Amino acid sequence: MTDAADPDDGTVTRLGSGGPWEARYGYSRVVRAGRSVWTSGCTSTVDGVVTHVGDAAAQTAQALRIGLSALAEVGAGPTDVVRTRMYVTDRLFVDEVGRAHQAVFGAVRPAATMVVVAGLLDPDHLVEIELEAHLPPS
Repeated sequence: MTDAADPDDGTVTRLGSGGPWEARYGYSRVVRAGRSVWTSGCTSTVDGVVTHVGDAAAQTAQALRIGLSALAEVGAGPTDVVRTRMYVTDRLFVDEVGRAHQAVFGAVRPAATMVVVAGLLDPDHLVEIELEAHLPPS
């Protein structure tokens, strides 16, 4: 769903991915307001199913692909990412999540936060990631 005609005029664009929780909990996959873009938390859920169960690195890579795909829908790419937030369910996964993040953003080096949390929405989720991007003037 789109709520805006021209994102450069300061209006807001909201897009959903059709994921199982978006309509139920009332949020968008990605929101663009002018030149700023945010994704909701991205996990390794594909077509309503958690992929890569038990593999934090693969879940991270999948979550980043989902987030970057959402950013692309509103004109942003990996080099536009200025901040990431990673929520990880166990300290044991920190290094593999960090390395998967580095594989995508090593040259970009966005501001980043990694937090160990008690759990995520689905018990098979090991990591959830939010992306923020800032687009240059057009």
